[in-house]
Amino acid sequence: MGPRQEGTAPRRGAGDAPLTFTDFIAVDWSGQAVERPKGLAVAHARAGDAAPVLVDRSWSRADILAFLEGLADSGTRALIGLDLSPAFPFADAGAYFPGWAESPADAPALWALVDRLSAADPHLAATSFVQHDEARRHFRQMGDCGDLFPGGRGRFRVCEVGQEAMALSPYSCFNLVGASQVGKSSLTGMRVLHRLRGKIGLWPFDPLPDEGPVLVEIYTSLAARLAGMRKGISKIRDAATLDTMLAAFGSAPHDPLPRYDDHATDAILSAAWLRTAAPQAALWTPPGLTAELARTEGWTFGVL
Repeated sequence: MGPRQEGTAPRRGAGDAPLTFTDFIAVDWSGQAVERPKGLAVAHARAGDAAPVLVDRSWSRADILAFLEGLADSGTRALIGLDLSPAFPFADAGAYFPGWAESPADAPALWALVDRLSAADPHLAATSFVQHDEARRHFRQMGDCGDLFPGGRGRFRVCEVGQEAMALSPYSCFNLVGASQVGKSSLTGMRVLHRLRGKIGLWPFDPLPDEGPVLVEIYTSLAARLAGMRKGISKIRDAATLDTMLAAFGSAPHDPLPRYDDHATDAILSAAWLRTAAPQAALWTPPGLTAELARTEGWTFGVL
């Protein structure tokens, strides 16, 4: 491994030592265009078997950005999972936005474009981006389906096809309609990723560092499925169920929460899962992850 270098795909071989971390943090994200979205939640676990702790506060995206920058500044060896898609589909059409001259060539350029076109939006929102004359053509929005949105369920990344193969239910990032849409979360997340560029590496876009924090994309429903939650049930809203799911990852029972909403429990369970997943070498080298995908689409940690 070695020092972080931008623009180089991470490489790990079968003989590499397992990655070790002291801290495991899961962030349930939100694309809501307000200062303090109700959907933002952060959970923190340490190495061992103690249950993750909900970092209980009224978070803003700027707060989480500052929190992550603090981890980088302190050199904390943390594996940080963000529940958002860091890029749009690219492989299916050879571009994020076919036909648009400004369509970026890779993910960091995409983050920069989203941030630049959304610069006037407060709270790290991205409303201006999806209203841009060229960008909006690719999205399905409430009352406005772009002429380049392909119809049906929309376009998917390669790893999202892998999510389906694991009995999950991914949504296209180009679909901005409905309670389960993920596009707005992804777009606001890209603005944060742009600001973290050069401070914290994001797997698989960046080489895996030997020290300091590492960001990965997570899908909180994957943690729930791996903990034994059956298909058709995806949310945990009570203490007993949360403890049962935590036990599947070797975690002790959690301390009582001030509230049991799916944002808090998703973050807690995902942090416990990250602790068990980090040492699994196969998760860092999924068979479908190519150097081109590592540059453009990325990959959901845990999808094989």
